[in-house]
Amino acid sequence: MRLPGIQPGIVSGFRDCLKSGKNALPFLLRRNAGAFQKRILNEEVIALTPNEKKQLRMTACKVRMGIIEATHGAKSGHPGGSLSAADMFTYLYFKEMNVDPKNPKWEGRDRFVLSKGHTAPGLYSALALRGFFPVEDLPTLRHIDSYLQGHPNMNTVPGVDMSTGSLGQGISCAAGMALGFKHQGMSNRVYTLLGDGEIQEGQVWEACMFSAHYKLDNLCVIVDNNGLQIDGNVADVMSPYPIVDKLEAFGFKVVAIDGHDFDQIEAALNTARQTKGQPTAIVMKTVKGKDVSFMENQAGWHGKAPNDAEYEQAMSELKAILAELEGK
Repeated sequence: MRLPGIQPGIVSGFRDCLKSGKNALPFLLRRNAGAFQKRILNEEVIALTPNEKKQLRMTACKVRMGIIEATHGAKSGHPGGSLSAADMFTYLYFKEMNVDPKNPKWEGRDRFVLSKGHTAPGLYSALALRGFFPVEDLPTLRHIDSYLQGHPNMNTVPGVDMSTGSLGQGISCAAGMALGFKHQGMSNRVYTLLGDGEIQEGQVWEACMFSAHYKLDNLCVIVDNNGLQIDGNVADVMSPYPIVDKLEAFGFKVVAIDGHDFDQIEAALNTARQTKGQPTAIVMKTVKGKDVSFMENQAGWHGKAPNDAEYEQAMSELKAILAELEGK
């Protein structure tokens, strides 16, 4: 059996795991075949096992630690929205998307566009942990001689599929990629992450109209609804609500979830993959600054780096979470 867009060996290797009765999770994480697990099993939905959830939670904690390392090293950057999206970054790169860290430009890979480009520390941390570049490079964020600049650069950072930063433009690029794959008859999927403050931009809604018009069912738009932007509460600055109703009115299949619940993330992305004839949007309710006590739900941590004392406290809290997970 050969499925379009799947690396050679993934199907046979996955089947061998199933036939032998072995746990297929190490194989899936190693080869990142999670995005195709449902296709191979004729779209049967397999719920996350307790061990899978544990591994994802541990990885998400490490992603958050990388965010703190990066922003502390830069003495600038955007930790709040990076932390709120860490669970989604983790699921996408360690379970959902078909990517190959050893071949970042592989044509058959799925694409990810960080439309809220200022949360590059979260993306970089996930990419580093996935093996695209050394984790040790994260503290060089924003340094003059570093390839890890404050917003994603597809020309310098392995694994980055689109240069972003100007809010509202990333989703347009993602929609164009999705349409291009349709025209080429390719099975690649495209994912894009937006902020709830970002969707105040008019260009976002033009891209949504475009995506529905061309029935881009290979596109998944994810909105990080942490409720805060640089100037405060999004509802006070320029309310985007009701987000779900608006996206539905623009022709999307919409799923609203808790963005820190891996079972809900899994179910939403399963829905996106199975939806035909229209794009899918996932609106995830999250906590800005998630898992760092003094950053949670604080707009001031939108674009501020931790000092030495704050770094030590944040890392201590995250290490305690990781130790608790490892002990379970």
